[in-house]
Amino acid sequence: MTQTIPHSMRVISTNEKMSQACREAVKPIGLVPTMGALHAGHLSLVDRARADNLTVAVSIFVNPAQFGDNDDLEKYPRDLEGDLELLRRHGVDLVYTPTVDEVYPEGFDTWVDVGPLAGKLEGLHRPGHFRGVATVVSKLFNVTRPDRAYFGQKDGQQTLVVLKLAKDLEMGVEVVVMPTIREPDGLALSSRNVQLSPEQRQAAPVLYRALCRAYRLWMDGERRGDALREAAREELQAEPRVDAIDYVSVAGMETLDELEQIEGRAMVSAAVHMGAVRLIDNIVLE
Repeated sequence: MTQTIPHSMRVISTNEKMSQACREAVKPIGLVPTMGALHAGHLSLVDRARADNLTVAVSIFVNPAQFGDNDDLEKYPRDLEGDLELLRRHGVDLVYTPTVDEVYPEGFDTWVDVGPLAGKLEGLHRPGHFRGVATVVSKLFNVTRPDRAYFGQKDGQQTLVVLKLAKDLEMGVEVVVMPTIREPDGLALSSRNVQLSPEQRQAAPVLYRALCRAYRLWMDGERRGDALREAAREELQAEPRVDAIDYVSVAGMETLDELEQIEGRAMVSAAVHMGAVRLIDNIVLE
């Protein structure tokens, strides 16, 4: 089913029709893959894609293969009508909104495994997560054949996984990583932020403060990974509304191996739980 709404934005829900629309579209094509519940972070990717390309495509698909927990999948925020209105206002040409059966038809059984990079940090705490991400991104790239694809730095490990995927499999897509967009108090924009209670929302910027504390130490000349990890962890532990810390990491940008001594580019990242909500964030040291 293809539905046309004003500003000549086409909303397409089948692989066949989306592939055809992209084949007929004026090149270059920029793709912004999303799970919907769009916010200013997503829109910054859309605007960059609009500036770089003659055709802009956005996918909206809540990918069950990257959720370990069915409850989390059910609770993930969805607002298709609101999303389409935002995309129309930002000049998007094509929106791909497939069903789960369209992406994973009966008998589907081919998965993309990106190796050790996907087994660390998020991969350790969410087994199978990046297998789901890498598989759906591969499918989206194959359906749309974009020249460029846009991802946010907020999902730091995901960007590294997608860069490796595109390079290792010679996908011919330029992966563009855009800066994290933040609230005025530092909290990284995320579709999950709406699930925070008012008290949790007030406490949530502690995650960014913890990363900034590690960053300041690094700026002051500290190069021991443990010192940075400890500083960030102390900041998080001082906030009573942080119920659990999954990890605090200072890792090399190529392999995400934890660093004893920081020499080149590194990523400081952390994941915490506030009630039922899990928050992630990162800062790159460069």
